[in-house]
Amino acid sequence: MSSKVIVTGSTGMVGKAVLLECLDHQEISNVLVINRSSLNMNHPKLKEVLVADFMNLQKIEEQLAGYDACFHCMGVSAVGLSEETYTRLTFEVSEILANMMKRQNPNAVFTYVSGVGTDSSEKGRTMWARVKGRTENMILNIGFRDAYAFRPGAILPERGVKSKTGWYNAMYVIMKPFFPLFRKSPNVVGSTSIGKAMIQLLHEPYPKNVIDPRDIDRLANQLK
Repeated sequence: MSSKVIVTGSTGMVGKAVLLECLDHQEISNVLVINRSSLNMNHPKLKEVLVADFMNLQKIEEQLAGYDACFHCMGVSAVGLSEETYTRLTFEVSEILANMMKRQNPNAVFTYVSGVGTDSSEKGRTMWARVKGRTENMILNIGFRDAYAFRPGAILPERGVKSKTGWYNAMYVIMKPFFPLFRKSPNVVGSTSIGKAMIQLLHEPYPKNVIDPRDIDRLANQLK
């Protein structure tokens, strides 16, 4: 049975990787991407909605109706941001999106890309980890049919996807010859595996809600 999915953050490395896997998979019929800036991509499955301010996502709520899943890959670096600003851009935006998705598609699957080191207790010393932990907890408990928090460690870019952070891209170019060696680490995943794992979760629920790098690879390998 075909599925319709929403992808956020598709101008970034992870979101773009997830989008490419969705466009390629035969059981994904429609993909809605929500971005601040255009992908400038044409594909028969693809629809793009541009939103200048994600705190005003309510303006597009009706366009979210009828979708089976949301792959929430949008995120910002905490470097140089106050906790208040990072909370607004991470937790509050995610809360708005999750509530909209729940109202429009209560039986949907919602997947959030977090990261290794996220603090589920929300009480640790590291600001970004607390905020992401709070975001995870909100999403996992809001009442979707299924909800997951992906915690990839290091991510190896594949299929030509690039980070929006310039020095990341420079580092990836320098380290590319060593990617096969890095791939053997249990905390390293390829960007395509993240997309494949998300699609697999549409087919079959997973016994864990917090998905670590080994789970990501396991799920990706199960996808047909």
